[in-house]
Amino acid sequence: MAEYDLTPRIAPNLDRHLVFPLLEFLQERQMYPDEQILKSKIELLNKTNMVDYAMDIHKSLYHTEDVPQDMVERRVEVVARLKALEESAAPLVNFLQNAAAVQELRADKQYNLQMLHERYQIGPQQIEALYQYAKFQFECGNYSGAADYLYQYKALCTNSDRSLSALWGKLAAEILMQNWDIALEELNRLKEIIDSKSFSSPMNQVQNRIWLMHWSLFIFFNHDNGRTQIIDLFNQDKYLNAIQTNAPHLVRYLATAFIVNKRRRPQFKDFIKVIQPEQNSYKDPITEFLTCVYVNYDFDGAQKKMRECEEVILNDPFLGKRVEEGNFSTVPLRDEFLENARLFIFETYCRIHQRIDMGVLAEKLNLNYEEAERWIVNLIRSSKLDAKIDSQSGTVIMEPNHPNVYEQLIDHTKALSGRTYKLVGQLLEHAQSQVAR
Repeated sequence: MAEYDLTPRIAPNLDRHLVFPLLEFLQERQMYPDEQILKSKIELLNKTNMVDYAMDIHKSLYHTEDVPQDMVERRVEVVARLKALEESAAPLVNFLQNAAAVQELRADKQYNLQMLHERYQIGPQQIEALYQYAKFQFECGNYSGAADYLYQYKALCTNSDRSLSALWGKLAAEILMQNWDIALEELNRLKEIIDSKSFSSPMNQVQNRIWLMHWSLFIFFNHDNGRTQIIDLFNQDKYLNAIQTNAPHLVRYLATAFIVNKRRRPQFKDFIKVIQPEQNSYKDPITEFLTCVYVNYDFDGAQKKMRECEEVILNDPFLGKRVEEGNFSTVPLRDEFLENARLFIFETYCRIHQRIDMGVLAEKLNLNYEEAERWIVNLIRSSKLDAKIDSQSGTVIMEPNHPNVYEQLIDHTKALSGRTYKLVGQLLEHAQSQVAR
């Protein structure tokens, strides 16, 4: 399933720290040789301050207790730099640790800057040192400390570009700590700024939207209401245009959200129109499944794709989240996806057939005969589906509320003929009355 792994496409749009959870997942699923994953981790870590972690992985990869001299020297540099930043940021850090003093901070940043300067002799130099210190803490893997300092920095920062950078850092830290509620709040703040801020070029704004959507995957597939929120974000015209032009692989996640979200069926119909032209730039089993069902009405193809979809979900770092229940491990999104995928096949198949052989239907749904019968019985009971099972003939008989397309056409034709006949009659009566005069 490595051919469907989107990590090479997604990673360039993430902060390097956010790539680690993806590599951990791939290593756990054994999609690539362990040596390849470990080398990728070291390559990432070499661009951070997490030197101790890099040393541990080096020892594991090469089965040795020795580490390269450049790693040892790098560690000395990191420790020295950390101490220097601690000293520079100390006046402001000490102030922030004083709860009573922090309460004096207001939404008015100019007031804050004046108050800090007059009472505590803290100026722009110390505020900038706090940002650098927070950034360094993040690079060291201290995400909690980084998030706290970046939050405080934003209350004092008057530079919009630097404030935006701090918000990106805060969002990354909250994601890495798996604080999904707070991360969602930061994501929404960031979206509001990106949509309203004047960027140096339209392309720069589009790039920020692309980054935001990639980072949001961590939140949307872990937050309780995420599958609805991803549709709200990705399906907006500006964001959907960014996907189509610069990141078509994100269609996988929007398609999955639509499939498992029954409340968004009206929007789903419009989304199907997006899927078809995108097949030229990006396709995978999930998008191909929708094309089979709703564009080509290829139910045999849909059945085959459904099996492939299951593998894609299990091997996707965002979709394949496992939940431990006692001694069992489940992938909730996989189960929801397959249930809804069968429902899509069933609904579409029923639209073009009034009497369906149960054996054929079981094959289309990728179930055995008994499972298919139970599934359809439960569906009829739990929904307003007008259908019944004829056990003797082994068929499902559809009793649609609305006539099919051909019946509708005949009814419209009959109605048109009736109206025409009535109109002709009225004209004849009018002509005859004129002659009689």
